[in-house]
Amino acid sequence: MKQEERRIDTPHGEARLVLDRSRSPVATLLLSHGAGNGIDTRDLEALARELPRNNVTVIRLEQPWRVAGRRVATPPATLDAALVAAADQLRTRSPLVVGGRSAGARSAARCAARLGASGCLALAFPLHPPGKPESSRLHELRAARVPTLVVQGERDTFGRPDEFPTETDLAVVPGADHGFKVAASTGLSEDEAMEIIVESTLEWIVREVAGAGSRAGE
Repeated sequence: MKQEERRIDTPHGEARLVLDRSRSPVATLLLSHGAGNGIDTRDLEALARELPRNNVTVIRLEQPWRVAGRRVATPPATLDAALVAAADQLRTRSPLVVGGRSAGARSAARCAARLGASGCLALAFPLHPPGKPESSRLHELRAARVPTLVVQGERDTFGRPDEFPTETDLAVVPGADHGFKVAASTGLSEDEAMEIIVESTLEWIVREVAGAGSRAGE
């Protein structure tokens, strides 16, 4: 596995791509970060470290606002523009999966169809603002119109797993909050929580993305 860095131009400034390549990828996963952090969160780093060993290339997109040193994310449309610009820069023969955590998950869902993605990975999808279930963002998730996996913490105040429709392809991290920090009472370690995220993502990619590509070629 080989890591590379690349700077790209977007309509709203320079973005940074960090590429962790697999030698024989069955899929390429393009990930964006949340509104309050960067690409160095535990979940994104775990995916970038582990998935290339299992034939999935991972590319993390650092949004222009973060590259520029700002502390607050720019409006949703600017996040989408950077994600589209990043996808346009990719030269990959393997199926593209777009994803991200929190605000990045929303952006991935909004952009998946127009990018022709084969799947969408939504980590800690913010189904609604904390304490405001009436302000649902479910329409964004449904707009992906591609196979979508939601990975959600059991205690996520932005949307607990049981608040999602029953047909949602959902992986639950027991006792975890919006940042996938697990409660001590669960007996689950942080490393074990990351393993759930990685293994759930890998199983879904193999089943829904790589497997679908193989069936299409038969």
